[in-house]
Amino acid sequence: MIERVCQFLKDAGTYFLATAEGDQPRVRPFGTVHIYNGKLYIQTGNSKPVAKQLKANPKAEICAFHNGEWIRVAGELVEDDTEEERIKAQESLLDAYPDLKRMYKAGDGNTAVYYFRNATATISSFTKAPEVITF
Repeated sequence: MIERVCQFLKDAGTYFLATAEGDQPRVRPFGTVHIYNGKLYIQTGNSKPVAKQLKANPKAEICAFHNGEWIRVAGELVEDDTEEERIKAQESLLDAYPDLKRMYKAGDGNTAVYYFRNATATISSFTKAPEVITF
């Protein structure tokens, strides 16, 4: 079912990622979403505030709207445990988004990919019961 979540986000094109900076919520648009080794990943740069916010507090939520439905994915966004795993995940995501290779390179110290852990996705609309997917 993680594929359903990924496809919804890709079809929407843009989703909004919410993190916390101290007691202040921060929301910004994102577009990268990718499945690698059965995990749902997003990508950013380590130099960006979002990376610092996720390192301080991995709890995050994303939201998108498409064709009269909306999705909310809540969980923790974390990096893989080892450098080797992180680089492989970075390479996979960058291969899926080749335009990003102008700004990012796997293992460059700036490229960061985070995957959802302990996540719940809820797809809702005004016309049917919510669909809940955990992963």
